[in-house]
Formats: sequence, structure tokens, C-alpha cells
Amino acid sequence: MGVRRAAKVTREAAEERLLVEAAQKDPAKFGALYELNFARVYAYISRRVQNRTTAEDLTSEVFQKALANVSQFEWRGTQFAAWLFRIAANAVADQFKRAARDLQGVDDPPEPGTKPDLEAIEHRAQLFRLVEELPGDQRRVVFERFVEQRSIREIAQELGKSEGAVKQLQFRALQSLRTKMEGADA
Repeated sequence: MGVRRAAKVTREAAEERLLVEAAQKDPAKFGALYELNFARVYAYISRRVQNRTTAEDLTSEVFQKALANVSQFEWRGTQFAAWLFRIAANAVADQFKRAARDLQGVDDPPEPGTKPDLEAIEHRAQLFRLVEELPGDQRRVVFERFVEQRSIREIAQELGKSEGAVKQLQFRALQSLRTKMEGADA
């Protein structure tokens, strides 16, 4: 880790601590923590449950629990996000347990005590943020193609465009995302 990156991490940690302390004094200020951590938590959960609706529900549940318990959060040398990931891991495990009761043959849930791969989560969160920055049609094509898993034909019909135009939008969006991700990793 370079000196510049270490200074950035230290500055971000200090800013995050101030946000947490503000939210502990006034829960109405929790919104800043939500904005800062939403993409990370959603990425963490969506990778584990692989169902968009369930991921959205669990992400909402995590932030509701965090808001309700922010006054109990204590600094122990870890980021606030680590606390959120612990809540998320427990929410995912609970979801698997509920699903297991409803269905037979569900895989074992991940252990809540396992440490999340923070680098992979941050990478995925960055990708979500970059998708949000794409032009409207490109963002919509990426979302419908890769999140909703719709076909090129279905997307073309919905947008009133040719299949070739949708393929071109997808190509440009993926090319833009690849360039931005490579630039961020450098």
C-alpha cells in the first residue's frame, strides 16, 4: 500500500468516525453513513443471495438494524463497514435458514464468523457506482441485461430500438466500464 493510499485510508477513517459519532448523537444524520456504505453492503449481499429482490430486502434490513443499533457501535480499530458486513452476514445466514425451512436441498449458509473479502466487495461496489454514472440508455441496457438477465431482443422491444442498437449500447457501456475500472486499479 503506497503512502498516498494510506493517507487516503486514514482520512476516510477519520471522516467515517465523525459521521458515526454524529449519527449516534442524532439518528437523523445516519443518512450519510447509508450513502457511504450502501453500494458495499448491497454488493456483499447480492453476491451471496444472487436474487435481486432478496438482496434489496436484506440490504434494507441491514440498514434498519444498523440505524436502530448505531448508538451501540463501538470503535475497535475496524471500519464501520465491517460492523455492517457482520450484520449483513447474519441477515444472509438467517435468510438461508428461512429458505431451508421452506425448501429442501438448500446449501449450507455461509458462516457468520467468516471474514468478508473486503477487496472484492469494494471492487463490486465500485462497479455498481460506475454503472450509475453511465448514460441513461447504456445504464438501462446493462441493468436489464445483467441484473434482470433479459435477452437483447426483449430489451430492444422495450426500448423501441433494433437489436443491433442494443448490442452497440451494451458494447459501449462495457467498454466504458472496463476502461474506468482499469483506470481505478492503476
